[in-house]
Amino acid sequence: MPTLSAVPDAHRYRFHPLLTIEELQHGEVSVPELIAKAERVLDGFDGSIDAIVGYWDFPVSTLVPILGERYGTRSTSLESVVKCEHKYWSRLEQQKVTDAHPRFGRVDLDADDPRPPEGVRFPMWLKPALSYSSELAYGVKDEAEFADAVARIREGIDRVGKPFEHILDRLDLPPEMADVGGRVCLAEEALTGVQVAVEGYVHDSEVTVYGVLDSINYPETSCFLRHQYPSGLPEPVQRRLRDISERVIRRIGMNWATFSIEFFYDPGTDAVNILEINPRHSQSHAEMFAYVDGVPNHHCMLSLALGEDPRLPHGEGPYQVAAKWYHRWFADATVHNVPTREEVERIEESIPGVRVDVTPEEGQRLSDLPQQDSYSYELAHVFTGGDSEEELREKYDKCVAALGLTFDEATPGGRGTKHP
Repeated sequence: MPTLSAVPDAHRYRFHPLLTIEELQHGEVSVPELIAKAERVLDGFDGSIDAIVGYWDFPVSTLVPILGERYGTRSTSLESVVKCEHKYWSRLEQQKVTDAHPRFGRVDLDADDPRPPEGVRFPMWLKPALSYSSELAYGVKDEAEFADAVARIREGIDRVGKPFEHILDRLDLPPEMADVGGRVCLAEEALTGVQVAVEGYVHDSEVTVYGVLDSINYPETSCFLRHQYPSGLPEPVQRRLRDISERVIRRIGMNWATFSIEFFYDPGTDAVNILEINPRHSQSHAEMFAYVDGVPNHHCMLSLALGEDPRLPHGEGPYQVAAKWYHRWFADATVHNVPTREEVERIEESIPGVRVDVTPEEGQRLSDLPQQDSYSYELAHVFTGGDSEEELREKYDKCVAALGLTFDEATPGGRGTKHP
């Protein structure tokens, strides 16, 4: 990734790939096999292993502390990572230090007729304890939609839940988690308001928040249109977000690691609620921090892994604001006229402060794309830097037009239309 090479003192680092995305996230994951593959690569390396890092969700997030313990590299504890990634355990920890979370409870997938947890009201979200990119997460507003979501989650939960139980077996679980496992479904009341993300790190047990970003959805959907940095929320609200973030991260016990916490802020009620906690920084935000602050957030991960204080600069980048846009399609289709990498580079050169990653390949059916959310398909990620929100939008619109993607309608037997 170009942003890894753009961190300060990049000449000090030499990056070596350990496992591929296909090995880590495609199909059913086998944690023991991944650990064995990684150990073979590391045992065969003839240089010094100074750090083992990663910025993806499970299983990468859990492999880093497991391999770190084996090879003596610095990382946060496996338990602290799982307390973030297991959505039910995370809620149990959050409620010990804050009331900034929705009402929640477990859904018994083994019951003949699963019911919503007592005290959790519609509309609500159903989601596995662990998932990729909102996979198998469903918003439901009544009993019929609840039953349909439960059936879908039952069908697909083993893909990630089963290997996650291998991780849970490595931990000394507290009584409230002893019989929960990894194949558990969480129900929680739907949150309203604007979405916002907080990024930070823990250096030698000291929590630092270095950025607050806004997340804007497509109208009438739960799907991201863009992330924008820095946040436009009032400073008193941002102070509350920082305070809650620091308290929950200290409670979870993270150290020598980055984190990203997603919130909802409701301007009407002034309520702040945690959506989820990620035990990693967001690689999706790297370009935005580079555009605005002059340094991608990967710098924090690398510095901490080497025992150093990141000490990030602020406002030293070439632009005042930056965004990551999600160009999406809300129905299944086959994609054509996908530009080559050379054509994409020409688009980037013609529009300063832009980087584009196209997701599908020429002739690919959208329903064959891995790790998509339950309501849309990602066509491209467009990163833009500018001196105003209007400039960000203009650059994005130019990029989408220049990509020139076209679509055939869905073929019979597909997943059909995704309704926002």
